[in-house]
Amino acid sequence: MILRYGYVSTALSLWEASPSRTLTFTNWKKLSKEARREKLYYLTEQNLRNTIRILHYNIAHGIDVYRMSSSLVPLATHPEVRWDFITPFTALFKEIGVLVQKHKLRVSFHPNQFTLFTSSKNHVTENAIVDMTYHYDILRAMGLERKATINLHVGGAYGNKEEAIEQFNQNFLKLDKNIRMQTTLENDDKTYTAKETLKICEKNGLPFVFDYHHHWVNSGKESWEELLPKIFATWEGTGHPPKFHLSSPKSEKQIRAHADYVGIDFAKNFIKPLKAFGKSADIMIEAKAKDRAALKLIEDLSKLRGFKRLSGGAMEV
Repeated sequence: MILRYGYVSTALSLWEASPSRTLTFTNWKKLSKEARREKLYYLTEQNLRNTIRILHYNIAHGIDVYRMSSSLVPLATHPEVRWDFITPFTALFKEIGVLVQKHKLRVSFHPNQFTLFTSSKNHVTENAIVDMTYHYDILRAMGLERKATINLHVGGAYGNKEEAIEQFNQNFLKLDKNIRMQTTLENDDKTYTAKETLKICEKNGLPFVFDYHHHWVNSGKESWEELLPKIFATWEGTGHPPKFHLSSPKSEKQIRAHADYVGIDFAKNFIKPLKAFGKSADIMIEAKAKDRAALKLIEDLSKLRGFKRLSGGAMEV
């Protein structure tokens, strides 16, 4: 089987390549109308150009899996700022899309934890729809709206998990169907276990992104190995192998925090059941050292018996 590895947002090995340069609403208000426009345009252009730099870096290093920054466009969803961030940067968005498709890269987004559909408060759902639409509009500008995914956590439980799940099932239907079709769900480290998240995915016809670190912290005494057939089944028909998330706990006391790198033994414990299952998958490394962590893990694993490195970011197991 083939395992491809990727990383999140920023290539630390590149100089000044952040794709997440931003502007606070407080500072935006202090500027004149013209200065506001210039600042938003400048930051957005820098983020998009740095994304292009990162994609070229990934291509050069054989890294096919990459999560784009959700902060590409500063203040894009702020109710008092919302602006046309597509038209001025049409060429740059298209350039990103062409690179991704030409080199058959797998890209995605992961909105923050406030983008959720479990709340009974209408404004929370409305804000989630606005944020999901923002991500989808960017993908559409890139020509990737049918290829890339937007990954979410289920959300809060608010003291009654069953009611919250039902709220999710109702609120999620308020989202445009095209956007729903590109959505994936991930188990979290505090509330929704892998088994619970998988059931919600099956109910809504969504692919399930299994996070091993989150499961390690919040397993609910469930065996994720037993869920593998159903996890893979949620990805059937998507044109993609299943995606998994991998990171190591920072310390014994900070078990939820992500370490800079992924421990080799922690990774082996995760990969062993995948190897036994025998089907290819993509693995998003969520370590703090970003690209360096992904490349180091691949190098460390490639030294072990049974792991054959195929490229910078892929190996046969």
